[in-house]
Amino acid sequence: MHNPLLTHKTRYNRQCGSFQVGVNYTAKHVANGKDVLELVQANPYDARGNPSADSFILSINMEITEMPKLYDELASWWPLLSPVEDYAKEAAFFLQLIHTAGLSPARSLLELGAGGGNNAFHLKHHFKDVMLTDISPQMLQLSRLLNSDCEHLQGDMRTLRLHRTFDVVFIHDAIDYMLTLEDVRQALETAAVHCKPGGTALFVPDFVCETFQPSTDHGGADGDGRSLRYLEWTYDPDAQDSTYVTEFAYLLRERNEPTWVEHDIHTCGLFPRADWLRLLNEVGFQAEFIHDPFERELFLARRV
Repeated sequence: MHNPLLTHKTRYNRQCGSFQVGVNYTAKHVANGKDVLELVQANPYDARGNPSADSFILSINMEITEMPKLYDELASWWPLLSPVEDYAKEAAFFLQLIHTAGLSPARSLLELGAGGGNNAFHLKHHFKDVMLTDISPQMLQLSRLLNSDCEHLQGDMRTLRLHRTFDVVFIHDAIDYMLTLEDVRQALETAAVHCKPGGTALFVPDFVCETFQPSTDHGGADGDGRSLRYLEWTYDPDAQDSTYVTEFAYLLRERNEPTWVEHDIHTCGLFPRADWLRLLNEVGFQAEFIHDPFERELFLARRV
């Protein structure tokens, strides 16, 4: 039999070091910046010492995706870039949609990708039980300061399983970091698994393919002994793929120290409206898209 050499592009979390892929294969990576992972069959030879018919080495060219600095080492600057008060009007619109969908007040809410908790700060008073999750421990710590009355749990929206269900499941623009349709499917499956039958889910991507527009923005604020200003540039470097890029330049200053600059790249997924609706249907939602006052298309879904 021909011994195949397979190449596959995938995303990878550097926190993994060596892990078992299956009974017969072990995966290892080199933690010095190399981006090649090899899956090697544990027993590649037969009893006579010859290569077994199905032995192979799987070489994976890995696209190692770092968490954006804003959600990692620069997370403490988040409130100066995206103040909680800026979310009030948006949150009021989300509540209006949820109530229009027929949800009674003071019930349960799960937010996947809650980040620093700015949406939850405005939403939580309308629910009896609120659970906030995010992949970034630094962002969850910020949310705990704002929302100490809510439950918090670190987890990846693609794989998280809480073994609980909620009346409302909400994913704001953290869904943008799903870079493939399979990523999106997994996140939507997580929402479906945690949504009660007849419950409501709301998904808020910044763009679908039909609405994408390049843009620039700027802003920032002053805080207690520190200041931030930023330039934001959103563009699509390759219209043939399923991602776009937002780059940030942050100017940061603490007290009387010299100002310094940080560059941060956020790669986001971009998919057609029809794919969103198809995937929502496949995981168990009945969904519609809605134009909001902020020039986005949201997906409001009912668990069937």
